[in-house]
Amino acid sequence: MFQRAHLQTLIKRLEEPRRFIQVVLGPRQVGKSTMVQQMLTKMNLPFHSVSADGVMASNAVWLTEQWEVARVKKQASGTNEFLLVIDEIQKIKNWSETVKALWDLDTQKNTGIKLVLLGSSKLILQEGLTESLAGRFEKIFMGHWSLQEMETAFGYDAATYAWFGGYPGAATMIQDEARWKQYIKDALIETSILKDVLMLSRIEKPTLMKHLFELGCLYSGQILSFTKIMGQLHEAGNTTTLSHYLSLLDTAGLLTGIEKYANNTIRKRSSSPKFQVYNNALISAQSADTFEMVQKDPAKWGRVVESAVGTHLLNQSFTEHFELSYWREGSAEVDFILKKQDEIIAIEVKSSKAAITDGMRKFKTQFSPNKMLMVGPDGLPWEQFLKTDIASL
Repeated sequence: MFQRAHLQTLIKRLEEPRRFIQVVLGPRQVGKSTMVQQMLTKMNLPFHSVSADGVMASNAVWLTEQWEVARVKKQASGTNEFLLVIDEIQKIKNWSETVKALWDLDTQKNTGIKLVLLGSSKLILQEGLTESLAGRFEKIFMGHWSLQEMETAFGYDAATYAWFGGYPGAATMIQDEARWKQYIKDALIETSILKDVLMLSRIEKPTLMKHLFELGCLYSGQILSFTKIMGQLHEAGNTTTLSHYLSLLDTAGLLTGIEKYANNTIRKRSSSPKFQVYNNALISAQSADTFEMVQKDPAKWGRVVESAVGTHLLNQSFTEHFELSYWREGSAEVDFILKKQDEIIAIEVKSSKAAITDGMRKFKTQFSPNKMLMVGPDGLPWEQFLKTDIASL
């Protein structure tokens, strides 16, 4: 079975003396639970592994009960160390306060119970970690699968990856595209929106949010103001509501709005978002086109390629800790701006042959980036870029 790089990171940390809670977070269906099961098989540690997926959100007592089970099992095992694994931890209301109390008690009594928490909502997990568990945890973020991973595990080439995206659980279905699309919509899109957004946040207009998601996927890789979006939606709403719903879709690892690059924070936050899916499967599954059809349409395929480049950058921005934005001034535009500390890289994506764009020239004059990169026929081939470790840039 294919093993993601995160597995060795988790094993190495758990082999160390007990110091930190290990928190594995990321979107649904990226292999978090599978990776932890691989870890349990490889490590010679007794364990108690449970999921909060079917537990009532208000039942914080459940956490205490499972912790007590782990203590009893550890005592029965006669070992110095024991591992407690809790999946979908964000489903439990005020989970971080309960975990803090139990973890601190075990620390005082030196019980030797190590803890791994898994969750699929970045916002809820981050709130709990920073509010109650500051200084007690380390994070391992698992993003959507890269082309390199899908190629190694399932034999994908770049074009297949650009259309079908990086969901490992659906990889064996791509020969039956209609079945694959239905699986993505039912098991991933609907489940993520229902369980990771609607059940965990107060949404007054759920239909509006679902239509925002559909529209955002349709325009992935494109800049669109919330005012224009409202003109295409039937439900009543305002820009603040749409912005809030987009941030919730972002926390579920579905869709985000990339901000405009600017030195002024206020101007940056007030800019129109550039929609970007986290996984191109979210676009393809909702499209009436097939893989074969879209490759014959240069304009449509060009948008698919640009969105695929965006997914690669977006997912690596979390692991490599760089800011991702776009830049536009009048008609001049640069597709992606990467910033880490004081270093800036400008990236332009072109599906056809093109000279240096007016946007790149103006951005260079105004901001003097460290590097400027063209992705496409006249630069680095997009197929190669999707295998590039962004840290190497």
